[in-house]
Amino acid sequence: MSPKRITRRAFIWDTATGIAGTSLATQIARTADVSLKKIAAIVTVYTQNSHADVIVSRLLEGYNLDNKPPRPDLKLVSLYMDQVPEKDKGRRLAAEHQVRLCKTIPEALTLGGKDLAVDGVLLIGEHGNYPVSDTGQVMYPRRRFFDETVRVFRRTGRTVPVFSDKHLSWNWEDAKWMYDTAREMRIPLMAGSSLPGTWRRPPTDVASGARLTEAVGISYHTLDAYGFHALEMLECLCERRQGGETGVAAVQCLDGPALWKARDEGRFNADLLDSALSRRERAQIDDLEKRVPNPTAFLIEYRDGFKAAILTLNPVNSDWCIAWREGDETRSTLFSTQEARPFGHFTFLVQGIEQMMHTGKPTWPVERTLLTTGMLDALLRSKMRGGIRIETPHLAITYRPSFAWKEPPPPPPNRPLDAQ
Repeated sequence: MSPKRITRRAFIWDTATGIAGTSLATQIARTADVSLKKIAAIVTVYTQNSHADVIVSRLLEGYNLDNKPPRPDLKLVSLYMDQVPEKDKGRRLAAEHQVRLCKTIPEALTLGGKDLAVDGVLLIGEHGNYPVSDTGQVMYPRRRFFDETVRVFRRTGRTVPVFSDKHLSWNWEDAKWMYDTAREMRIPLMAGSSLPGTWRRPPTDVASGARLTEAVGISYHTLDAYGFHALEMLECLCERRQGGETGVAAVQCLDGPALWKARDEGRFNADLLDSALSRRERAQIDDLEKRVPNPTAFLIEYRDGFKAAILTLNPVNSDWCIAWREGDETRSTLFSTQEARPFGHFTFLVQGIEQMMHTGKPTWPVERTLLTTGMLDALLRSKMRGGIRIETPHLAITYRPSFAWKEPPPPPPNRPLDAQ
């Protein structure tokens, strides 16, 4: 394979993720022959603008999905699709880019041979036609994807880094099994969504070791898919507080008037809510209680006394914003995404994946995603049970952050959502 120049935007997070000494990009640039890491993609569906498309297609078409540099230093060699709907585009892309289209997950990992034949695995369990759990979560086959991957690792006696998109699973038990299995087998495992790496307006982060007391954020759309994004927004900030992450002691999910009663009783800070609302890209919301007939609040009590609330404000809100108390100061920001193709915020997610595939070390801690997965599961169980407070001793998850946000370049030009 011919030498490949390090892309301009590849490994943009090197200096922001705690790698000691010379940056990874510099180390690789010194190598005479930079090899592309061979990647297998295991996806639920591969339709236009699905997560498979906006993540995996960057390996095929470049970071801006325009068949131009910059490109990841990763080569997609195999693709397994769990479902193939009428509007599938995976088969066409596989043919155009000489990617092996596989009927099974083991075939994708071994390329039809006996041994593991890839350097990394992408598990994209998002979108597609799957049943819904009693808590309202889509039962995507993330555990099955990981389980079949692990079986190949055990049989071949070798492991490679694995990235699992968004939640680890739709339920706590499966998520914890995935985490424990990865630790047992020493599999470099990383998961999560695109939100922690996206643009922030204003560009700000929690200072490392800051004294935090409370945070209040706003979200929209579904509690499953978008509520998870909001929890990741919260966690990528509050994990940086003094003492690091200590885990969650209890959660509660409130609906409707109970939410406003909780505000009036001081269960969450009304001034922080106003500060978060002030960061919205659109006009301010007047008469919030009248215009949001059925709001939902995630109330989260951390083990070290820090507390947080996430309010889903359909139908008037369509932003992710958050405010927090850092010492004696109130700070707030908007987590901004590019809601048009090429969905540039996914570039930063793929760059984090790329870094792990080359270093063998997660760019951010998988414990963050384990915790947010567990929080969402418990919160939706609280909602299902009428909004009761649920203690969560199983979420005593402690870790130190290995991720520090760095302001990304401006987004690339928008293209129509249906652009090929």
